[in-house]
Amino acid sequence: MAVTVAARTNALPGQNAGNGRRGPALVPTAVLVIGAAYCIVPALWIVIAASKTPAQLFSSATYSPSLGPGIVTNVRDLSSYDGGVFWHWMLNSLLYASVGGILATAVSAAAGYAIAKYEFRGRKMIFNAILAGVLLPQIVLAIPQYLLLSKIGLVDNYLGVILPQLFNPYGIYLCRIYAMGSIPDSLLEAGRIDGASEFRLFWSVGLRLMRSGLVTTFLLQFVVVWNNFLLPFVMLTSDDKFPLTVGLYSMLRHGADEASLYSLVITGTLLAVVPVIALFLSLQRYWRIDLVSGALK
Repeated sequence: MAVTVAARTNALPGQNAGNGRRGPALVPTAVLVIGAAYCIVPALWIVIAASKTPAQLFSSATYSPSLGPGIVTNVRDLSSYDGGVFWHWMLNSLLYASVGGILATAVSAAAGYAIAKYEFRGRKMIFNAILAGVLLPQIVLAIPQYLLLSKIGLVDNYLGVILPQLFNPYGIYLCRIYAMGSIPDSLLEAGRIDGASEFRLFWSVGLRLMRSGLVTTFLLQFVVVWNNFLLPFVMLTSDDKFPLTVGLYSMLRHGADEASLYSLVITGTLLAVVPVIALFLSLQRYWRIDLVSGALK
């Protein structure tokens, strides 16, 4: 009898644990499926809508794709719209995102390296102030930035969009973490003993060991600048300086009087995603190196 009771006692926890593992597993799975659908469904709609002509866009079912040459027609019409201004907006976005991303990554790398590897008065206070900057929404900074840049004549100027985005608090935080984890203090001390200057250590040792982290910082900053709407909307007034976000918005406003522009805006939105996807795929190996090195540490 004692053996039977013990057997039942040992079996019950196992059964409860088994049931407990099965039951709660359905909840996160359902949440993941809903989240994936929430992300995929709008993107799928853009792909399907871009394949339709302006007439089909309003007459056919929402998720029924067009098998005709609608996407080719839309791309051709978009390319000829207002003398090909869409591709000019595309080049502007590439300029803002690439130059802004590279310069912001350089600033973040230098600041993160300095905070991580140097002892100086006020270091903790400065780092806490940088972290507080992450919490500030962009809309709070837009008007002060406009007033400051207007005093030095940078409104409706390319620099008026690039300069405010050079200081990225989150990028500085990431670079500090990467510098602390990937650059041994003993290696820096050995370089100082050999007579290397601090700039030489940062350039030849720090940046080399932080390479995968800098790629991550650049990708995040590139996407932020590429998708930024508020800052260029406030700073720019000339159509030829608009990035894609503001340019497509201006087309959408004109679409209220000309319904055929809706198809062009949707097609432009689809084409605007292509450079970001290409950048992520081309730099994917650095992401893998970063993940593997993080797992080894």
